Amino acid sequence: MNNNHLLSAAIGSLLVLGLASGNANAAEKKMEMEKCFGIAKAGMNDCSSNKSAHSCAGQATKSNDPMDFVAVPKGTCDKIAGGSMSGSAMKPM
Repeated sequence: MNNNHLLSAAIGSLLVLGLASGNANAAEKKMEMEKCFGIAKAGMNDCSSNKSAHSCAGQATKSNDPMDFVAVPKGTCDKIAGGSMSGSAMKPM
């Protein structure tokens, strides 16, 4: 093997190791999530509703129901119009 092939193989190995360690670090830094009620589109909710109207993700029957939630990055819900950190018994108008 000549020096060019050795150099290319060495550089390739370093790149692979760098990408692999970068992915491991990203997996370790999981983003904290919070439930945000009142912003889910119909059929796009996460998990069950606040009032147990259903028990599975994707079963919201109407958009922006204050009883259904979507998981969003922590600190985001308060910034979304209509978003609430807790499900409300009030129905949207």
